[in-house]
Amino acid sequence: MTQFGYTMMTEQAGPKELVDHVVRAEEAGFDFSVTSDHYFPWLDEQGHAPYAWSVLGAAAQATSRIPLMTYVTCPTVRYHPAVVAQKAATMQLLSDGRFRLGLGSGENLNEHVVGGGWPAADVRQQMLAEAVEIIRALFGGGYVNHRGEHFDVESAKLWDLPDRPPPIGVAVSGTQSCELAGRLADLMIATEPDADLVSAFDEHGGAGKPRVGQLPVSYDPDRDTAVRRAHEQFRWFAGGWKVNSELPGTAAFASASENVRPEDVAESIPCGDDPEAFAEAVRSYVEAGFTEIALVQVGGGTQPAFLDWAEKTLLPALRDL
Repeated sequence: MTQFGYTMMTEQAGPKELVDHVVRAEEAGFDFSVTSDHYFPWLDEQGHAPYAWSVLGAAAQATSRIPLMTYVTCPTVRYHPAVVAQKAATMQLLSDGRFRLGLGSGENLNEHVVGGGWPAADVRQQMLAEAVEIIRALFGGGYVNHRGEHFDVESAKLWDLPDRPPPIGVAVSGTQSCELAGRLADLMIATEPDADLVSAFDEHGGAGKPRVGQLPVSYDPDRDTAVRRAHEQFRWFAGGWKVNSELPGTAAFASASENVRPEDVAESIPCGDDPEAFAEAVRSYVEAGFTEIALVQVGGGTQPAFLDWAEKTLLPALRDL
């Protein structure tokens, strides 16, 4: 049965609010939750970017049932993979085994802040594969020494390890990343309902593993309001991942999306309060082979109303799928 998740989007709410939202999502009956891990919002209008790992630690203590997951962390530039392994092991302990570590090759938007430059896409995939190998080695216990093409690890050891290491997910957007995910990951992560991604993941070792997708939605009783808000805060979404991973800051995303119209956004993001329209958008992920779909409600201040509506109306409609 397909599972439906809630997204703590760090780009559009402060840390305390994010924790409050996931507590309410657990009460509303969502099956799991995911958390973005950004240093910048996509657009100035979103207005937030708290440290995701502090939010996750607080969420682990404030909730008791709902699984938690990064969607996604880049373990190659802003963070060293040995540090990511320590974060993830600690989260697995704090959450009593409810944590999954979602990883990706990152975006210039967030990784440029440490001043190391932004590698080419092929290099980023190589770095990600090496990072996953380091993280898994540290999850295995004992001391780890590593001399790689991109990373060095000097006599590292995780002193607080859970009995079961966090499952590792890898974000995919094309053939190369699907090969990497199928070979190295426990689950696949994607942001578009592309059946070809699922097939490529399966062909390279992913058959039978979870496939987690994400869908932005804009709930509001007034559809015009929902469309305006989606356009204001999510018009960057139209750029596609190959473009979005390269742009360096919010000004670049504003410039790149200046010709995106509200009606363009409404074609890809369900807006309003018709549960059937939302269900149809989710159906595209189900039919593409995704086993889990995380919803992103656009607008930080709208989360309480969305979660109330989701509990009473949306989730029952989605379960009928």
